[in-house]
Amino acid sequence: MNQTDLLKKVRKLEIKSRGLSSELFSGQYHSAFKGRGMSFSEVREYQAGDDIRTIDWNVTARFNHPYVKVFEEERELTIMLLVDMSGSKDFGTTNMFKMEMVTEVCAVLAFSSLQNNDKVGVIFFSDIIEKYIPPKKGKSHVLRIIRELIDFKPENKRTNIDQALRFLTNVTKKRCTAFILSDFLANSFNDSLRIAARKHDLVALQVIDPRETSLPDVGLVKFLHAETNQTQWVDTSDRAVRKAYEVTFRKQDEIIKNTFARAGVDLAVLHTNKSWVQPLSNLLKRRGAK
Repeated sequence: MNQTDLLKKVRKLEIKSRGLSSELFSGQYHSAFKGRGMSFSEVREYQAGDDIRTIDWNVTARFNHPYVKVFEEERELTIMLLVDMSGSKDFGTTNMFKMEMVTEVCAVLAFSSLQNNDKVGVIFFSDIIEKYIPPKKGKSHVLRIIRELIDFKPENKRTNIDQALRFLTNVTKKRCTAFILSDFLANSFNDSLRIAARKHDLVALQVIDPRETSLPDVGLVKFLHAETNQTQWVDTSDRAVRKAYEVTFRKQDEIIKNTFARAGVDLAVLHTNKSWVQPLSNLLKRRGAK
């Protein structure tokens, strides 16, 4: 993609993302994600019922009257976006490819962080860590992330979510809110997910195409595996074949949901043939209500 076309795409996505982050997610973003902890705000006179552990003894001695420290939640966040760049990202049979949807979602989350004066960073991964953009603040940084989302070319096609989660745990020392965007139709990552979820606030966004859940009856079709480049002929007119395909997906989907539930990680499923706005909005509402 030449520079002019890239800038046009970035600008178009910026306009759309800014609108969505302002209209839909500004309030939900605040309530859904908590700060890193508590920070000192001020002192006030001791009142009956106050925890004596909050007494500020220096101020108390100075005024010969008990004063306590008042703390407030530290609102500044660090947002990390873990983006699956494996071969399956280029799959899509309806409204958009998976990567197009992932790019839109990440852009809105990045602009939401910008509006709330939070840092945002990105980990692009396949079966290796393709690129790491450390978290920073500012519009120019967010626009850089969007440019990379649109134009980044990964080296590998396979997937290793386990490695991506381990990298997050190792490289991000302070607690952050991390969104991991993938179809999760890959290898096991139970242990690394559990470890990362203890240290960080993880949110899983699963991007699925309808053709991954069921097959239409369209006769003999040649399938290409996006990550291995292996091909296979499938007779979709065979009802037993279509049934087996659906059963396999449902079993895999149940494993994914159970994996995130056991780790205490919130999951939203985004479908390429539907708007992603409502599922993400519903997830933020659920988190805000906790």
